[in-house]
Amino acid sequence: MRKVVKLRDLTSEEETEVRRVAGSRKEAHRLVQRAKVIVAMLDDPKLHASHAGQKAGFESTQMGINWVKRFNAEGIAGLEDKPKPGRPRTHDQSVRSSLIALVRQKPDSLGYPFKLWTLERLQSAFQERQGVHLSDSTIWEWVEAEGFRWKRQESWFHDVEKSDPQFVEKRGASSQPIKPPSPAHV
Repeated sequence: MRKVVKLRDLTSEEETEVRRVAGSRKEAHRLVQRAKVIVAMLDDPKLHASHAGQKAGFESTQMGINWVKRFNAEGIAGLEDKPKPGRPRTHDQSVRSSLIALVRQKPDSLGYPFKLWTLERLQSAFQERQGVHLSDSTIWEWVEAEGFRWKRQESWFHDVEKSDPQFVEKRGASSQPIKPPSPAHV
């Protein structure tokens, strides 16, 4: 038979803080969910950790047990995310926020002579304004993650005769005359 995981006795400060975090609407969802496990066990001391985890919204019964064990060992700090392995971020969140703020603005409203952002225009404008060079892939990833989609510009110049049969007359004189298309024989 498995050993039942019990919640240790909390200080009044810990209990106040855990309840604050569990009811918070500004803290990270993961942290709030973990605090709800602890609050569920505070409210019902007979509740098993696995059931408290399910009550807090975890699908796995093991998650409630894991969070109670970490809380018992480390306190409120145990509910926070542990540092992830891998290379540290090159740019912090403020750089990303500045890029997204720039993307949300129309280029012509900022004094640029164009109406739409391209990847190259955005890259050079950001470096000019923030003094930070971002790679193409970084810009692409951040912009896509925010839900923006690059628009494909349609070219009006190719197959002009298809789209506007009076293009030559409308265009006016040019340095080299272009033969009008021969009429199709019916």
